[in-house]
Amino acid sequence: MDFAPNVTTRLARARTDLRVGQPVAVVDEAGKPSLVFAVETLAGDHLADLQDQPEAQLALTAHRAETLKLRAYDGDMARVRLPRDLGLEQVMALADPSLDLRHPMKGPFPSIRDDAASVARAGIALAKSAHLLPAVVAVPAGTLDASVTRLHVSDIPTGLGDAPHLLQVAGARVPLAVSDAGRCLVFRPETGGEEHYAVEIGRPERAAPVLVRLHSACFTGDVIGSQKCDCGPQLHAALHQMGEEGTGVLLYLNQEGRGIGLANKMRAYALQDQGFDTVEANHRLGFEDDERDFRIGAAILKEMGIRTVRLLTNNPAKIAMMEGQGITVAERVPLHAGETPQNRDYLATKAAKSGHLR
Repeated sequence: MDFAPNVTTRLARARTDLRVGQPVAVVDEAGKPSLVFAVETLAGDHLADLQDQPEAQLALTAHRAETLKLRAYDGDMARVRLPRDLGLEQVMALADPSLDLRHPMKGPFPSIRDDAASVARAGIALAKSAHLLPAVVAVPAGTLDASVTRLHVSDIPTGLGDAPHLLQVAGARVPLAVSDAGRCLVFRPETGGEEHYAVEIGRPERAAPVLVRLHSACFTGDVIGSQKCDCGPQLHAALHQMGEEGTGVLLYLNQEGRGIGLANKMRAYALQDQGFDTVEANHRLGFEDDERDFRIGAAILKEMGIRTVRLLTNNPAKIAMMEGQGITVAERVPLHAGETPQNRDYLATKAAKSGHLR
């Protein structure tokens, strides 16, 4: 019997390793391994060892590189030689914009424009998937310790990758304030990532368009009533409309902070307090405007036998993703709720920069 970990298992282990400060071995197309460390969890003793390696590289996304005035010769990212004269917090400041005011003078750091960039690119993708700041240090490795998780660059999706596959693992009746006929279903991705939920109101007829809302988790808005966004009111308005109509499905997708995770979302909030809008804050952190994967919603709907929907949304990207995954959007149902003086600029930014309909 073979119990060796497969690629999915090794990817899950790699995310955990980076989160706890351990390196991951990434093998390039030529078969050469490198050790990759996440800058956010880099330990001081590891940094000292890496700074003794002349080939150690620090890689940042192009968005973060733009803030630091670095040339992104690799297009989507920039690589520099790991500075040997910087302490741990100064290296952290290259990745974390919350430290920009404490360490305003950075560089100059000449960007690397030779060598293969695939290992660094794969490392950044891994850091993002672990909800860490998208910045890594990579160094060529000789003999690898057997305990180090090993992946090939082709194992690590640097974009959306394959469409997610999820299975329903549990479900039960849950009477709700909006309807006694409520059910909650739990779906688990085969990658071992976060579980996602479907709240089903009544018994929607699969042959007819089903009223559906794709709602991304928002701890601050949904749970503690933050006024910085309209998520909580939208969640409750969608459920209320489904209760009024007697049927509907709300998908609660665990993609906090537009897919960057709660810690990075709080970092973005801190930047917004300095005057940056939502998109600008994400870019300063090194992320795209929106890192979510709405294909998850399409996969859940297919598992539920739903192929045609009336989609409760103001976001055209959700419609396009549903259509692209084989879900017919028979109607877009506008959802307007929760505008406050505190989130008015946020909603205007979503309309102006992310194409949301108002």
